[in-house]
Amino acid sequence: MMRSILLIMSFVEYSDFIQEGDVAIVYQSHDCMIPVKVQSGTQTQTRYGVIRHSTDLIGQRYGSKVTCSKGGWVHVLHPTPELWTVTLPHRTQILYTTDIATITMMLELKPGSVVCESGTGSGSLSHAILRTIAPTGHLHTVEFHQQRAEKAAEEFREHRVDHLVTVRNQDVCQDGFGVTGVADAVFLDIPSPWEAVKHAKTAMKRHGGRVCSFSPCIEQVQRTCEALADQGFEEISTMEVLLRVHDVRTINLPLPDFGPDTDAEKTAPTPTPNQASVTLKTTTPPREIPGHTGYLTFATKPRT
Repeated sequence: MMRSILLIMSFVEYSDFIQEGDVAIVYQSHDCMIPVKVQSGTQTQTRYGVIRHSTDLIGQRYGSKVTCSKGGWVHVLHPTPELWTVTLPHRTQILYTTDIATITMMLELKPGSVVCESGTGSGSLSHAILRTIAPTGHLHTVEFHQQRAEKAAEEFREHRVDHLVTVRNQDVCQDGFGVTGVADAVFLDIPSPWEAVKHAKTAMKRHGGRVCSFSPCIEQVQRTCEALADQGFEEISTMEVLLRVHDVRTINLPLPDFGPDTDAEKTAPTPTPNQASVTLKTTTPPREIPGHTGYLTFATKPRT
C-alpha cells in the first residue's frame, strides 16, 4: 500500500489514491463530468452540493463514491485520455474517441514511437498519443496560435506528461516540425495540410512511416492526396468514421403452440393471451446517421 501512495497521478501512469495537485474527474452522470485540480482548502460545486478537497478528495482512493453537502453523491475517477476528451476546455474543434482510435491504429503507434503532430489545438488527440507511445516515445506537437501553444504546454505539465512531449509555437507550413528524420508517424489537422506534406516527409525516418491528415472537406482531401502522391507517398487511402448508436429495448415474443399434430398445421397458430412467451433484448438502428465530422487520409512513406 505504501508504494501505491507514493505513485503520482499521470495520464500515462495510474495511482491508487488522490493527492494534492492531481487532476481528477468528478463523475456526476454519463453526460455530466468535470475535471478538477485537487488543492487543499479548495471546494468544488456540483449539482449535488459541495465537495471539499481537503476532506473529501485528498487521500481517498480513485473510484470512490463521495457524498456531497446536499446529500447526493458523485464518483471521483482517475483521468484518462478518453475522459479528458469529454471534459476538456475547448479551445478549438477537437477529435473524439472514435476517430482517435482509428488514427492510433492506422498510424501503427506503439510504446517508443516518435510522432509529429500539427496542430495541437485543445490537446485531445495529443493525450491519447502520449499514453500510446509512453514510456520511451516522444511527441513533437506544433501549434500556430501562441496562447493555445502555451496553454497546451501548461496542461501537459499539470498532467505530468511533459517529459514525453515538445510543444513548438510555429507555422508548420512554413517552418516544419522542427525535427528531421526522427518521426515514425505524422498527423496533420490544419486548414491546408497539402502545404505541410513536404515537411512531414522531412520529419519522418528514412526507413518509412505513416502519415494521417484530418480534413472536414473533400476538396481538402483531394489536394492533400495529390501532394502526398507528388512527394512519393504510397498506399494513399481516405476513410470516414461514423458512429451509429443503437437503441436497446426489451421485447416479448409469444411461443407458438403448434398442437399435437404439426404436420396438419399449414399456417402458424394465433397466439392466445395465456400463451408462453420469451423475453429478448433487441436494438433499433437510427433512421439517420449522425452528422459528418471529417475525413481521415492515410499514406505510407516508402522505405529508402
